[in-house]
Amino acid sequence: MADVTDRERRVLGIIETARSKRPRFKDANITMAHGAGGKATQTLIEGLFVPAFGSPTLAVLADAGAVSVGGAEIAMTTDSFVVKPIRFPGGSIGELAVNGTVNDLAAAGARPQALTVSMILEEGLDADVLRAEVEAIASAASAAGVEVVAGDTKVVERGHADQMYLCTTGVGMVDPRAQLSPAGLRPGDRILVSGTIGDHGTAIMLARGEFELDADVRSDTCSLWPAVDALLDAAGPQLRCLRDATRGGVASVLNELARASGVAMVVREGDVPIEPAVAGAAEILGIDPMYVANEGKLVAFVAPEAADAALAALQTVPGCERAAQIGEVKTEPPGMVLVQTAFGGKRVMDQLVGDPLPRIC
Repeated sequence: MADVTDRERRVLGIIETARSKRPRFKDANITMAHGAGGKATQTLIEGLFVPAFGSPTLAVLADAGAVSVGGAEIAMTTDSFVVKPIRFPGGSIGELAVNGTVNDLAAAGARPQALTVSMILEEGLDADVLRAEVEAIASAASAAGVEVVAGDTKVVERGHADQMYLCTTGVGMVDPRAQLSPAGLRPGDRILVSGTIGDHGTAIMLARGEFELDADVRSDTCSLWPAVDALLDAAGPQLRCLRDATRGGVASVLNELARASGVAMVVREGDVPIEPAVAGAAEILGIDPMYVANEGKLVAFVAPEAADAALAALQTVPGCERAAQIGEVKTEPPGMVLVQTAFGGKRVMDQLVGDPLPRIC
């Protein structure tokens, strides 16, 4: 990077060296930060889970793992939902349970086919609340084109759960058009986001009533398969990689992929689409919207020659009208994400530390 000073180069070198070391899980206790999608989550997964399970598929750290069954490539994923409150503007825990799982499949290039749903219910839960969430699950599954094929129910003592927790497992067929991998990222690739960021996390934060803020912000929870389908049609093999930006937001997705692929990324802050109410709430609370969770937005990496067509196709999908190109893949500094600010400077956008918005999914 020709515009980087010697001092900046030394600082970036120190950060790069520290981040290149394999995480080691040495914490004495689990904290909320281990579920936030940032550095603590990375250390837990890469320092404990992946070495213990020893699965090459798991080591890829994708949204879903692919297995070959009778010559067909099947994608599988699983997720748990502990959001509080369970109903919020724009959605509920039932919708999240479906959309969060089908979106992990979609981001792996797989057309969602079926789900299982496990319910952990708190003693004393109002039956009408349960009925409402069952209906939400059924409606979201129908909209996403998936069938609920199995499930399980457990009840725990009063006070041992926040009304209900849901666990879902999803199965999908890997689309033959999809050749997605972090290893496919190349300098010059364009970074697209499918719409405004931070809507879900902000909606949950305001619904919790812990801040005296009043803003009309709704969760963006929805199925992302239509968006992925449009991208595959428009870009085909020139669609390099996809991620749905849930816990830890867009910033965590970019850092994860930059580190996995050994490339650098530069994001143009002024090009990132954000609703004014979300930006305002984030500014008041001192939170960067790039780290705030989404439940219906994806980040796509596309070869430069296909970027315009991919963006145009994405903008035709309902809910993705404000999709935008927000940055580019670079070579230096490897494994790092930089933000080009509105003032023309650059800053490092590191992984999330801590948990600013607990229980958002």
